[in-house]
Amino acid sequence: MADDASISHDAEAFPWHLGVFDAHCHPTDTMASLRAIPSMKARVLAVMATRAQDQGLVAHAAQQLGIEAADIKQSPDEWRVKQRIVPCFGWHPWFSYQMFDDGEYEHTSTLSEGQKAAHFRSVLTPKTDDENFIRSLPDPIPLSFFLAQTKEYLQMYPLALIGEVGLDKGFRIPEAWLPGQKDNRDESLTPGGREGRRLSPYRVTLAHQRKVLKAQLNLAGEMRRAVSVHGVQAHGVLFETIAETWKGHEKEVRSKRDKKRRASVEHAHASDQNEIRNETAGHDSKSYPPRVCLHSFSGSPTMVQQYLQPSIPVDVFFSFSSCINFSTPAAGKTEEAIKAVPDDKLLVESDLHTAGDHMDDFLEEIVRTVCRLKHWNLDEGVRQLGKNWKRFVFGIDCE
Repeated sequence: MADDASISHDAEAFPWHLGVFDAHCHPTDTMASLRAIPSMKARVLAVMATRAQDQGLVAHAAQQLGIEAADIKQSPDEWRVKQRIVPCFGWHPWFSYQMFDDGEYEHTSTLSEGQKAAHFRSVLTPKTDDENFIRSLPDPIPLSFFLAQTKEYLQMYPLALIGEVGLDKGFRIPEAWLPGQKDNRDESLTPGGREGRRLSPYRVTLAHQRKVLKAQLNLAGEMRRAVSVHGVQAHGVLFETIAETWKGHEKEVRSKRDKKRRASVEHAHASDQNEIRNETAGHDSKSYPPRVCLHSFSGSPTMVQQYLQPSIPVDVFFSFSSCINFSTPAAGKTEEAIKAVPDDKLLVESDLHTAGDHMDDFLEEIVRTVCRLKHWNLDEGVRQLGKNWKRFVFGIDCE
């Protein structure tokens, strides 16, 4: 029966006209590909920033192709053809060593050579005395400067999200460029990535990654923006880190009898409740984000349930991609995780670094896979995934 369903989905024409939405991608890593976005079949892309070199590029892309806040309640068919992206500003854990806590260095904006070396020795593991390697690393920037810059971008773009942020226990920092290697780099790629360099033995300590992540989660809470989160080989620590931001704000979980009694009381005082809600609307700054997307989620079905506890005040979504989730031997675990995610919590993504036909192909592939696993027909699945994307990004239900 499963094989028949797979054949049926593969043969069914793909309903691009219903609107397909990419929850996580990186086209600003290949800036020349941005010109392909208006002709893509996908309707809207959530475009992530990751490091110093691409924050401004994402902002530039938003100026050219961003959705406007006034239009979000309209049908995507009514959005102008150039309204194709939602910008996302964040600092990826791979680059977290390039950030220093200026509170630890007398609030300076620039570190001396000695301070730079001390910073890298404190945030890299194993600790290193390799002076040549340390000198090859970029000068770190103050965490407070980045947060202030990100806040300005979020104010400039009211629909912008925070991303890509997170924790990664497995990533290793690239080695320095070999002689002549940098002169021959691909100029079409945004600087700052690995670009074929060998990996060093050094990782960023989880303590430092957590500090950078929590600062961005707190900013998301202050600005009431959704967050796209990366998690590799650190699912338990990631959950603990996000949970720390909502500690003390958990929802009260009541029995059915208590809920019924509460509903009766609230009905009797409905006017008072409405007055309170109206007075506080739009001014409820918190330490935790309103919505989180766990992108290219690689956790287990048990971890899915951990994020769905009724006491958690954050609306948590789970996004999946073909290029990450179904390119490893762990694809079977991913299938079980997709089945465990509630229908209204599922998102899809390409996680690609180049916009265009290739991105569309990967989106179609993951949508077909999700529909097969959830036993949806394609029309039903595309509509559900689109509705979920709009709730994650905009925080409202809109068709």
